[in-house]
Amino acid sequence: MSSKFSGIIQINDLDDFIGPGQECVKPVKLEKKPTKKSGVIEISDDSGSVEKQKPQVQKAKISLDDCLACSGCVTSAETVLINQQSADELIKVIENNKKFIEDDKFCHVKKIVVSISPQSRASLAVRYNLDLATCTKKLCGFFKSYFNAEFVFDTTFSREFSLIESEREFVERFKKNELGSPDSKLPILTSSCPGWICYAEKTHGSFILPYISRVKSPQQIMGSLVKDYLCKKVFDITPDKIYHVTVMPCFDKKLESSRKDFFNDFHQSKDVDCVLSTIEIENLFQKENIDLSSMQDGILDLPFTLCKNQTSIKQELEKHESIYTHQGGGSGGYLEHVLVNSAKNLFNYDLTCDQIVYKQLRNSDFKEVNLEINGEVKLRFAIAYGFRNIQNIVQKIKKKNCTYHYIEIMACPSGCLNGGGQIRDEQTNSLSKELLQKVENIYNSVKNQIPNENKFVQQLYDSIWLGNDKENLEKNLYTTYHEIEKNTNGLAIKW
Repeated sequence: MSSKFSGIIQINDLDDFIGPGQECVKPVKLEKKPTKKSGVIEISDDSGSVEKQKPQVQKAKISLDDCLACSGCVTSAETVLINQQSADELIKVIENNKKFIEDDKFCHVKKIVVSISPQSRASLAVRYNLDLATCTKKLCGFFKSYFNAEFVFDTTFSREFSLIESEREFVERFKKNELGSPDSKLPILTSSCPGWICYAEKTHGSFILPYISRVKSPQQIMGSLVKDYLCKKVFDITPDKIYHVTVMPCFDKKLESSRKDFFNDFHQSKDVDCVLSTIEIENLFQKENIDLSSMQDGILDLPFTLCKNQTSIKQELEKHESIYTHQGGGSGGYLEHVLVNSAKNLFNYDLTCDQIVYKQLRNSDFKEVNLEINGEVKLRFAIAYGFRNIQNIVQKIKKKNCTYHYIEIMACPSGCLNGGGQIRDEQTNSLSKELLQKVENIYNSVKNQIPNENKFVQQLYDSIWLGNDKENLEKNLYTTYHEIEKNTNGLAIKW
């Protein structure tokens, strides 16, 4: 079985593939059932021969959560992922909804909410030869008609929170670090890439985790918006009554959504129930003979505008660009946003993204940029995409010769636009430089927007949901990471 996860979680020292005949070493607790004395049952016939029958043993089940909590394989969880997070599972939820409605069991019906990443929309736009605005409308129409989605959101909106909090986190940590605080380690390593996080937790553990940004990824912030804000402020329902689907550029996002940190124990509900890659959406179109270009147009929804207590927002909506992006690369523009705003907040220096000049280092996926004021370097930032560049950064930190203050890290070479879940060339089954360039051009074809200037975002910060309250911000916009100890079971050794 060929893996679709990013290369960083397929490297040898993560023992990423369970071969035929190799046993999973994850200890599983089986539920004990009250029975009489167990043992071997002997059945004899008239001839005196004895047939021994062993009592049936409960079959052990390994969940995706078990796999994520293990220091062993990652891709052995693929079959679980395919079952739990696939278009088939989504269709099953829709079919169940129909049955519940027919049986007048409306309390069991789940509301379908879909969130689409900008990288996936760009990939699909290139695939079907559409501009980004048209492709977005067609996708909204598809999900609302085919999947009966109540709302379709763009994770560019939730990324605004991720960018704002990343800058706040950096400024706070930088100031504490300057004062000599041992708990404020630099550089900050971005955390929106789940492949990188999985590798960091399993391979470098407690050493590297203090350097990693605690800000949630756009996918998981959208999860908070949907399962917390929408449930309380719009629907007045519990989170388990919403089935939240995201469309993402990489398969690693399935791992991220399955983390226990993003699971509501009380309501037994994930913030993101199902992650579909861009390729899976294309496969669904092919399977169902759907022509995206012929779909009826739909519109993107904004979470804040759905608030049942909201009054007139017509004028603000007219000013708001429904399809937009952020300055920077196709991975979200974290470096650019943090650098520009930190320059102002830390040194009162006005810097624009146009003034940022990168210096390429070993390769095109490893670049740095310095903030220099009056001939003195104040900040050193870098971009490191792909496993070999990430390894280089980690080794620098271990040797205490890493001079950077902030590093944007992504597991995939060229970043999220080149994610493992993006649509490949039909002829070569790969994302060629030519195809990647087309996707990048489409991605950058819309207007840039500055997160701090989005009034809908600011109103959510001022609302009861966040209220600029530390506890609410921590709950909805931040997360934690965990060291995963290496399994020392001798049976796991490869001979």
